[in-house]
Amino acid sequence: MPRHPVPLGFVFRSRAKSEKEAVAEKASVTDSKQTRDPQAPKGRPTPKRSEAQSQRRSVANTPTTRKEAAKRSRDERRAALEKQRQALATGDERYLPARDKGPVRRFARDYVDSRFHIAEFFLPLAVLILVLSMVRVPALQNIALLLWLFVIILIVVDSVGLAIRLKKQLNTRYPDQNKKGVVAYALMRTLQMRRLRLPKPQVKRGERP
Repeated sequence: MPRHPVPLGFVFRSRAKSEKEAVAEKASVTDSKQTRDPQAPKGRPTPKRSEAQSQRRSVANTPTTRKEAAKRSRDERRAALEKQRQALATGDERYLPARDKGPVRRFARDYVDSRFHIAEFFLPLAVLILVLSMVRVPALQNIALLLWLFVIILIVVDSVGLAIRLKKQLNTRYPDQNKKGVVAYALMRTLQMRRLRLPKPQVKRGERP
């Protein structure tokens, strides 16, 4: 029975084709690992000049050692404290401490600073009463005791009146704002002498806030 010979051309052609495909795949993998030609397209948009400069600055400003990071942290903290000190003197809302920020607390400060309050004279009166009480004269000691009671009563009455008036003003001007602790904040401010208050007063006596 005669055999059908297999065409040799088919075998050689298939092997040659497979070898060419293998070489092409290897070449593509090798080319992908090679350095891109600077003149070839990048495949992504070129960043803007400002963005590139900001990226370079951020890289340059990044601390490389723990010592540099600690120094930068100290410098930033010192700069923040200096801004806060200036804000306490000028009333700049951006850098005030959290307890002094906001329009509600600013109004409370202005409301206190625009009036005289007995409590702001508490410290000098207390020193005077203490001196009188140390004098070994019964009459002066009795006067000191009465004066002390009189000052305490005046401070309580003035503080209660201030709290009522301020609360009414806050409810009228800022009905939707958070007013928790604002009255106590204002009363604590009355205990400080005007020139020692922080933030510094921004209104004059008798001036409406």
